[in-house]
Formats: sequence, structure tokens, C-alpha cells
Amino acid sequence: MANIKSQIKRNRQNEKRRLNNRTARGSARAAIRDARGAMAVGEDSKPAVTAAISSLDVAARKGAIHPKNAARRKSRLMKAMNKAIANPVKHVEKKTSAKKTGAKKK
Repeated sequence: MANIKSQIKRNRQNEKRRLNNRTARGSARAAIRDARGAMAVGEDSKPAVTAAISSLDVAARKGAIHPKNAARRKSRLMKAMNKAIANPVKHVEKKTSAKKTGAKKK
């Protein structure tokens, strides 16, 4: 525990900033997760990618992440989206193996 008045104030400021950065980073991560999920399913992912890019820009503007970190993530997201558009996912049903319910042979 800090004894110095300025350090006590600095600790309060750091806690506020940590929580604000956490929400900005968390919303960016959630938006990226949603965009990648939309790509994996094969649905239209452009709105989700746009939202993810916007949330990354907000996080960078607020200082929660470095601007070059945001740029790198946006680049990777756009690259993945373009790849998903070029090679659409075909809906294939998974074959499940039927379990044998017969009695064990001795």
C-alpha cells in the first residue's frame, strides 16, 4: 500500500485507466471473434468485419492498443475475409458413426 499522496492518486488513476482499456480491448476482441465466426459459417461477413474494424479503431484512438497493433489486426481480418469470399464454405453435414448397441461377445 502506498504511503505517498501522489502515489495513492496515481494508483486510483491507473485503476480507472485499466478498466477503460479493458472494456475497449474486450469489445474489439469480441467483434473480431464475431467476424471470424461469421466467416467460418459462410454467411455474409462484411457487416461483422466492418464492426470489428470500427471497434479496433476506437481501441487505438483511446490508447487501449497501439495503432500499429490495430492496423495489423485489421489487415489480418481483411485478408481472412477476402480468402473466405474467394473460397466460400460449402455446407457439409458431418456423418456420425452409429454406436453398436449389441451385447458384447465373449
